[in-house]
Amino acid sequence: MKLSFNTWVYNSFPSMLPFYPLEEVISRIAAFGYDGIEIGCASPHAWPDYLSTQRRKEILQHLKRNNLNVAAMLPAPGGGPGVNPSSALKEEREFTINHYKEVIRLAHDWECPTVMWLAGWFGFGMNKQEAWKYSREGLQDVAKYAKDLGITLVVEPQAADCNLIESADDALQLAEESGESNVKVMFDTFHALYRNEVPSDYVYKMKDKLHYVHISDDDRLPPGQGTVNWDSVLKALKEIDYKGYLSMEIGFGTRKADPDWYAKTSIDYLTEKLKGIGCK
Repeated sequence: MKLSFNTWVYNSFPSMLPFYPLEEVISRIAAFGYDGIEIGCASPHAWPDYLSTQRRKEILQHLKRNNLNVAAMLPAPGGGPGVNPSSALKEEREFTINHYKEVIRLAHDWECPTVMWLAGWFGFGMNKQEAWKYSREGLQDVAKYAKDLGITLVVEPQAADCNLIESADDALQLAEESGESNVKVMFDTFHALYRNEVPSDYVYKMKDKLHYVHISDDDRLPPGQGTVNWDSVLKALKEIDYKGYLSMEIGFGTRKADPDWYAKTSIDYLTEKLKGIGCK
């Protein structure tokens, strides 16, 4: 198993946190000993429209100098123009699909193998079946585009943030209905906690399609700072022979954040845990 760190807490997302240039973040994450970095596709780091060809090359060169891989990339789940593939607005759905394709192109430029599919949400006057249909159709369109570039899409259950894909079963169903071989699933321990579910159960349920894992303790704290049973999560991952990334998605959403503390505390804790089970 490999360790990665998500950039949200270094990127003023989603609140007015301090932010750092992407090159600085790459250097810090590499210095802590991470195998990969997970890049959130929001400004100022990685909104595709703001990144010239030259800028993309510069970032890739900096990644290589630091021996750091891009583990995965994810679109910002909301904000100004909206990126909701399940929207009742046709214009918003079309914008979202085009945006996803731009994110996938950026992922390809940075030699990143994985992009997350955030399935969207629905509101008043719309039912779940209609939103599900829109999200599935968007996923199929984007997956075909991604396949040509060698990129896998992973469907994430987001119970704490969205109302469409909330559980392991939801994610597995949408991935299966896509009919595309490069669509897999992932989960975030934070969202499992939100549903009062056992995170290790997600591992066993998703095992055949599990491609990526977000790590977070209660309240987006580093692993070991809350109530998650990490021994059982890591044991389950070892049992299914998971060899992908464990990516810290933590620290954002509070003005109390110290990004370096989150990054260092997480890797120290999980490195020891993985050593203990012979996986690091």
